[in-house]
Amino acid sequence: MTGLGKRLAAEGLGSFFLFATVIGSGIMAERLAGGNIAIALLGNTMATGAILFVLIAMLGPISGAHFNPAVTLVMAARRALAARDVLPYIAVQLLGGVIGAWAAHLMFDLPILQFSVKARTGLGQWTGEFVATFGLILTILGTLKHRPNAVPASVALYITAAYWFTSSTSFANPAITIVRSLSDSFAGIAPHDVPMFILAQLLGAAMAALVGTQLFDERPNATSNP
Repeated sequence: MTGLGKRLAAEGLGSFFLFATVIGSGIMAERLAGGNIAIALLGNTMATGAILFVLIAMLGPISGAHFNPAVTLVMAARRALAARDVLPYIAVQLLGGVIGAWAAHLMFDLPILQFSVKARTGLGQWTGEFVATFGLILTILGTLKHRPNAVPASVALYITAAYWFTSSTSFANPAITIVRSLSDSFAGIAPHDVPMFILAQLLGAAMAALVGTQLFDERPNATSNP
């Protein structure tokens, strides 16, 4: 397998397991929670945080473990990923994620093809997505700079926290937002609410990239002697 082929396989496989976990654990949690939404969200959160740690630790050395177009775009903007690889990365993230959602539906004896009817809209939710994505990208950039070995734990813990401190429960990922619209389950989002979520996520990612450049990139001291 070629270098790019291996990286795309890692991105697709990671997106499959991440998206299947988000949707599948949401279905399982809702079934077992007896109507208690807080318990259902807790189950969904724990499973998502756990799989993120595993997938980033396992696949990060191969592809960077983006599983997220916002991360891919920021890495390309910082020249940590070739521009020609952006579209292939995003394509396999979406493809792997869709297959993961379908696998979750199949495992829980649900119709494979479906659309969510769960409304997620309004300024509060959009702000939640901006903050969630801003924090995620900043976590990645800062940890990569100062403690690269801690990236899996840092991202997993950040998303675990963001599920609870953001009003939107932290999608923070355009690909998973699209895929969650294809699942009428606990983790779903109505398709017509997707565009504003993605806009908020991209704005949050762009702002984090700007802030991260100022905080984490080393620049020569303008007042120092050559």
